[in-house]
Amino acid sequence: MSWQIKYALANFAKEGRSQAEHLGGDVIRIVTDDRPDVVAAISAARTVNQATAAGYRDHVEGLDFLCGYRAECVWEGEAIRYLEDNHVGWGSFGTLVSAVLDGDANTAQHKVYKFSDRLLRQYGPVAAVDREFDRIHRVTLRSGEVLRIGMIADYEPTADEVRSLWDRFGSVDIIWNTNPNGTPQPEANDAGRELGCEVMLWNSLRERLAQA
Repeated sequence: MSWQIKYALANFAKEGRSQAEHLGGDVIRIVTDDRPDVVAAISAARTVNQATAAGYRDHVEGLDFLCGYRAECVWEGEAIRYLEDNHVGWGSFGTLVSAVLDGDANTAQHKVYKFSDRLLRQYGPVAAVDREFDRIHRVTLRSGEVLRIGMIADYEPTADEVRSLWDRFGSVDIIWNTNPNGTPQPEANDAGRELGCEVMLWNSLRERLAQA
């Protein structure tokens, strides 16, 4: 039994509202009173691409949810689109736990980025959104301007986190601190300016998009 399966089973047992059983490989079934049973694959991948997503869907009968167990797991846009098109939920272990209790495992998406993704897609000045990664969106505005936006969900983003996002995903125009109670550290703002991007919260981002 893999390490991530052991942790997943232990965490469901500790949580107490659901029962989880190992079906083999990276797959578990979660049973909750008055909720649909959920078949979930628990992946230890650091990056989930389309090939990884398709491999799990092809080999796991009745797959409802694909979980990236590592906190640092990154989801590529093609994998996200593939899973959503095939009615498979995706995201962190915390996302899986919430989806099991909400009864929406097949449509759930990573809870850290779900609301922010929706805000961008529903905001009037935005014409189109291309999700390159779970936290990187290429946004086309109705004015024709295109902005590449990276998301950091931490409460107080640091300069290191700003630089790490840039190093991992390439250049962005804006780094959005998506935590509604967040306050980027001054050093994070300085790091953004040094790299050639702006670090901002939603109110500033909304104004920036509207003025473009």
